[in-house]
Amino acid sequence: MHDDRTLVEARLKRVLDERVRPAVYPESVPLDVAVWHAPGEPVPVEEGLAATPEPIEAGARWGAPWGTSWFRVTGTVPEAWAGRTVEAVLDLGFDENMPGFQCEGLVYRADGTPVKGLNPRNQWVRVGAPARGGEEVRLHIEAASNPVILDYHPFVPTPLGDKETAGGAPQYTLGRMDLAVFDETVWQLVLDLEVLGELMAELPVESPRRWDLLRAIERALDAVDLQDVGGTAEAARACLAGVLAAPAVPSAHRVSAVGHAHIDSAWLWPLRETVRKVARTTANMTALIEDEPDFVFAMSQAQQWAWVKEHRPEVWARVRKAVADGRFVPAGGMWVESDTNMPGSEAMARQFVHGKRFFIDEFGVDNEEAWLPDTFGFAAGLPQIIKAAGSKWLLTQKISWSRTNSFPHHTFRWEGIDGTRIFTHFPPVDTYNCAMKGSEIAHAARNFKEKGAARHSLAPTGWGDGGGGTTREMVGRAARLRNLEGSATVTWRTPRAFFRKAEDEYPDPPVWVGELYLELHRATLTSQAKTKQGNRRSEHLLREAELWAATAAVRTGFPYPYEELDRLWKTVLLHQFHDILPGSSIAWVHREARVTYERVARELNAIVDAAQRALAGDGTRELVFNSAPHGRDGVPAGGARTPAAVAPVALEPRAAGGHVLDNGLLRVEVDARGLVVSVYDLGAGRETVAPGRAANLLQLHPDFPNMWDAWDVDEFYRNTVTDLADADEVAPGADGTSVRVVRSFGASRVTQVLSLAAGERRLGIDTEVDWHETEKFLKLAFPLDVHAERYASETQFGHFYRPTHTNTSWDAARFEACNHRFVHIAEPGWGVALVNDSTYGHDVTRTVRESDSGTTTTVRVSLLRAPRFPDPETDQGVHRFRHALVPGAEIGDAVREGWRINLPERRLTGGRDVEPLVTVEEDAVVVTAVKLADDGSGDVVVRFHESLGGRARATLTPSFAVASVTPADLLERPLDKATPPSRDGDRLTLPLRPFELVTLRLKRS
Repeated sequence: MHDDRTLVEARLKRVLDERVRPAVYPESVPLDVAVWHAPGEPVPVEEGLAATPEPIEAGARWGAPWGTSWFRVTGTVPEAWAGRTVEAVLDLGFDENMPGFQCEGLVYRADGTPVKGLNPRNQWVRVGAPARGGEEVRLHIEAASNPVILDYHPFVPTPLGDKETAGGAPQYTLGRMDLAVFDETVWQLVLDLEVLGELMAELPVESPRRWDLLRAIERALDAVDLQDVGGTAEAARACLAGVLAAPAVPSAHRVSAVGHAHIDSAWLWPLRETVRKVARTTANMTALIEDEPDFVFAMSQAQQWAWVKEHRPEVWARVRKAVADGRFVPAGGMWVESDTNMPGSEAMARQFVHGKRFFIDEFGVDNEEAWLPDTFGFAAGLPQIIKAAGSKWLLTQKISWSRTNSFPHHTFRWEGIDGTRIFTHFPPVDTYNCAMKGSEIAHAARNFKEKGAARHSLAPTGWGDGGGGTTREMVGRAARLRNLEGSATVTWRTPRAFFRKAEDEYPDPPVWVGELYLELHRATLTSQAKTKQGNRRSEHLLREAELWAATAAVRTGFPYPYEELDRLWKTVLLHQFHDILPGSSIAWVHREARVTYERVARELNAIVDAAQRALAGDGTRELVFNSAPHGRDGVPAGGARTPAAVAPVALEPRAAGGHVLDNGLLRVEVDARGLVVSVYDLGAGRETVAPGRAANLLQLHPDFPNMWDAWDVDEFYRNTVTDLADADEVAPGADGTSVRVVRSFGASRVTQVLSLAAGERRLGIDTEVDWHETEKFLKLAFPLDVHAERYASETQFGHFYRPTHTNTSWDAARFEACNHRFVHIAEPGWGVALVNDSTYGHDVTRTVRESDSGTTTTVRVSLLRAPRFPDPETDQGVHRFRHALVPGAEIGDAVREGWRINLPERRLTGGRDVEPLVTVEEDAVVVTAVKLADDGSGDVVVRFHESLGGRARATLTPSFAVASVTPADLLERPLDKATPPSRDGDRLTLPLRPFELVTLRLKRS
């Protein structure tokens, strides 16, 4: 037989594109369309429905950037269409390649009932099946003219990312607005040909099955009369019935499809638009559930569910019914799909507390899985948090984006810093927007790394990022792939059903220890510095507000602000979404975030101030309140005392130019350039700065990654560097005991103040940058005379070690990494900590000196970037950072100093000392939360962990009478299998494993 394969394949493509697909709607009549453009922000539904629209024709331009336009479409079903299926086809100006990234709409009936969403891949609304001839049709569309930010030429700077700079030019051209007959037989034929054609393309050319499909398709094409597709579609389908009925082989890979719409809570659109995106998607998915009996849809992010409940009660009622039927599934058990690298310990825990509690309270659903398909890497402290929240599984596919190394597993157990292991799955389909295409399903089967040991994988199915969800076409493809020879099998399942199957068949998978580092998007640790500072400050203010409000409530009857704290926690958690905190959203999002963080700070400071004043009472004594988990300067953790006298710090001129700071513990030399050339530990007799090098060195790099500007820093940025060593001014600071350094470069200016604290081995570095650079990366370097093969970075409830070398490609790929409050580098007996109040990105490198063969280990803090996409003005303006270099530091010193710089003391006048509500005697044990229980019972909740990576014996002494002590999970529910602490009077004692996290609930007598 002659090889005519390419001929048939080309024929299939053209016939589908030009004849069969257009025949799905064989007859149509135009609808009458009128539009009203809402001024400013979106209006309530009632106002949009009541507005007086003006006529508009197909082909007209409409929609200013970020505007809302209310379309009214009216028409009459022709009498000749009676008994047939009729749909409204509503094209707002869609580009089918951009679902979720351009204009969208939500369709309403005249009475305000929402019908379904419109997007580029979902342009139809069912009118009748069967339709009645002469039936009047009246629909209203709330259309959002969201501009295209990520266009075909991506990453081009644009002013469209903020309504304040976007202008008013219409963005879209109104397309087809018709009533049309829907020919379901032709539609089914389209799906038959698509599924078989896509499967055929994935099979080996020499495969008999591929040729069986080719001949069946050829026969079907022969059966189609191109001038009467509808009249011959049934015959063409009959030609395909045999090959569609052939079952999959018993060893076929098994795909669990989960309906999905990954909706970024903000990204290339603001938060207010996400509220509407969620409403459109949930309206579509509840409608699809009613039409498709096998379909199951899962939605994560409790915040998005709460938006539907608050803003679209009619859609919420449909969602509740679908949840009750087991078809619309709450997933993930988190408030949002947050970043997991940068959120602090308590914030990461509260993501699960508030997310799981919402689903439990609303639906009685307690999620067992964490669902984070698009998060940019996963911190090594996360497994313990997942377990402590009562969950046991994790799903993500983002690590498949790594550029250097291919992750060796798709199903495995992930071990965190404390030894907790979580059953984890990476969908081998390598997308969270699976469309059930043959290429996707074939890729999942080929790509699956557990072949021979397991055969189940998951496919999140539906349009995402900007929402949209699963379409009826995806459901139709899945039905054909349920049991089809040559393909993996496809079955709709809930996440829980999938994980149970996967774990049952593969109970002893391989183990991955440590962080799940994404070898991409490393710059998200630095972009949008004010957003990151707002997050860090809010996390610590929330700690302070809970601590002092709880202490005041127990001691003085102060009214504990349950509702305020709940609301403020949820606000901060929302802004930890994986495109807000990482700094990868449009300008509008970050502008609003700055305003929000300022409001959060005002409210939390007010709570702290009121609680501390209640505790201090009346009087004129100056009191220092210590919110940190360690005592300092004579003030106990969680208490207040009169401050101790402060010894002076000497500032002297340096013989070679510059200044010398000396507090009896450290002697710091600042040269005439304002660079730190010596930090001498007087007690240890040891120099901190590497010979011939200078610390506190600002370095400027060009920063123009190959793509993903706000997200990425590519390794080649290191090839070019400018040391900012020239100073405009090096002089004593205003207090006479510090050094002030001023530098100018480009269009920017840096002012630093270097200081020593009395009685402390800590060099403080306050940096103010008036930043006006473009596509530059600013680093702050500390070359240290320390020989270390690894270093520690703080993460949630502990720290994690990374190598300083680049022995393997895995090591080399971590050229930019995340820390929380500290980085610690040590050799046996002596180390150095670098602590910060708001920076996350850093790099650590090592070199060997020719002069003495000693090792220089350089730590560089990432301060600022200036990418131009998606926010062309990223980080322009004034920024302030605080860092401290701590020579002679053990890991415990790094922990303590990290807390100290993030929780500065508060001073006010009062009449009495304040004793801590709970005292912890072991320095290795760090208390991360002291609060009243969320249920309003008045119980005191204390959460703490072992912080050094060793064994500890924790002894807690409450300063109030305790009736009972209950070990609890993060949601403050009793842990049945946990051993309660032993009691000796008021003292509570229990052993802790390395980095073990414990929550105790103390019932007051």
